[in-house]
This record gives sequence, structure tokens and C-alpha cells, in this order.
Amino acid sequence: MTDDVRGEAESTVLDNLRGTRDALTVRGVYGEAYELDGVTIIPVARVSGGAGGGGGEGTGPDDAGGHGFGTGFGFGAQPVGVYEVRGGQVEWKPAVDVSRLVKGCQVLGGIVAVCLTLVLLRRQG
Repeated sequence: MTDDVRGEAESTVLDNLRGTRDALTVRGVYGEAYELDGVTIIPVARVSGGAGGGGGEGTGPDDAGGHGFGTGFGFGAQPVGVYEVRGGQVEWKPAVDVSRLVKGCQVLGGIVAVCLTLVLLRRQG
């Protein structure tokens, strides 16, 4: 890989890393405040992400035929709740993730079923 190609690839990876850093700022967590019937609403989200890069080299003794480099980026946001500002008072209103609650109940139900099965098998034996 020539120095020009390597430098360009490294620059691309660093640009992607900077983009990740810029995306994961407080502006991504707190949404734009808006007013509704005299109440100011500030949405809040849990934001996560990451980026990574790769590299490469030659494949033979003279580095002929080899090259490489790569980069990746991931980003996610999940609503957490809102701050409600009314009459100088601030109140936190959490968001309820129903699907997460259902999954938790399913896992708990599975654990209870296994435990009951083990208790019953032990009593029979």
C-alpha cells in the first residue's frame, strides 16, 4: 500500500471517528424543547454509538497484491422520557418501554417454570 493510499484511508477512518464523536453529543440526548398549552416539554433519549477502522498490508514478501482498510459506524437512540416544565417546577416523566417489560416478564416466567420443574422432579425422586 502506498503512503498516499494509506494516508487517505487513515484520514477517512479518523473522519468517521470524528463523526461519531459529533453525533454523540448532548444535542443527541436532549431534543428540541417545545411548548404545549403553557407547558415546556424537553424530550430525552439514551444515545449510544461507536466507530472503528481497519488496516491492511501486502500479502507477499514484496508486499505486492495486498492492500486494505475499512471503517464502520453504528448509532442508536432510545426514548427515555421527558422533562415537563410548568409554572417554574420541573417534573420528570419516564417513558415506558412495554416490549422490554414483556420480555422481562417472559424471562422471569421461564425461570420460575424451570425452578418449579426442578422442585417437582426432586420430590418425585
